[in-house]
Amino acid sequence: MSAKDTTVSSTVDLAEVFKESGVQDVLRELDEELIGLAPVKDRIRETAALLLVDQARRDMGLATETPTLHMSFTGNPGTGKTTVALKMADLLHRLGYVRKGHLVTVTRDDLVGQYIGHTAPKTKEVLKKAMGGVLFIDEAYYLYRPENERDYGQEAIEILLQVMENNRDDLVVILAGYGDRMDRFFQSNPGFRSRIAHHIEFPDYSDDELVQISEKMLDDQNYVLSKGAKAALKEYIDLRRKQPHFANARSIRNALDRARLRQANRLFKTAKGPLNAEQLSTIGEEDIRPSRVFRGGLDVDRRPEGDRA
Repeated sequence: MSAKDTTVSSTVDLAEVFKESGVQDVLRELDEELIGLAPVKDRIRETAALLLVDQARRDMGLATETPTLHMSFTGNPGTGKTTVALKMADLLHRLGYVRKGHLVTVTRDDLVGQYIGHTAPKTKEVLKKAMGGVLFIDEAYYLYRPENERDYGQEAIEILLQVMENNRDDLVVILAGYGDRMDRFFQSNPGFRSRIAHHIEFPDYSDDELVQISEKMLDDQNYVLSKGAKAALKEYIDLRRKQPHFANARSIRNALDRARLRQANRLFKTAKGPLNAEQLSTIGEEDIRPSRVFRGGLDVDRRPEGDRA
């Protein structure tokens, strides 16, 4: 090996390291694909900065150990937790902290068995699939059910804790769920709390952000809102937010799906002659206002099982 090969650089250009890493592409995608979530995006940028500096230190031969990267994502349903987890997996892969950069999403049912001897194989199989990437455990607090003496969640927890400690160079675990329930979960399981270095809280979207999200969702499918429909949607969001089981962007997506259904039926019933692209692509006020929300009722979308991110 030549002397040049063993030379350790005495300086580093972090801007150049950032550019070459591809991290800026991930951060740009976050900004383009996710509306709002400013504090979340700030935390992702901070984490990226930490890892880039860690890499620079390694390149300089400075003593360092791999940072603990296990995370907790807390927030209400529909606030983008799964989407951010996907981007985090990509970011960690680009920086070389995971080999594959894939995301494996699971819930309690994927990890915990229903009889003796069933849990360990299930949990280990999930971990095998997730190695080299990120394991996203939604509604993680359901792993722990102290009220049920015959529950096997504790066995899954013990296996997860061991792997999180021993394989942290090859697996990042993200626990997700409601903030208050996750707090109680960590209090009951201090082993998890000690292994989670990054706690990121996902705020609810504002009404204006939900309108923007609605327009983006429709634009992705080549639909637009008429002026009246946009005004009606603003009213819908204000009313729906006050009802039970409001799931942020997910509730809005469900509402838009029903609006498209109404629009299609309206066109079939009222169209006289050929329709142009604008007519086929415009959601009107009459497609929004039939919702029962405007009459004080609960919208037809029922709360999905759990609180999917």
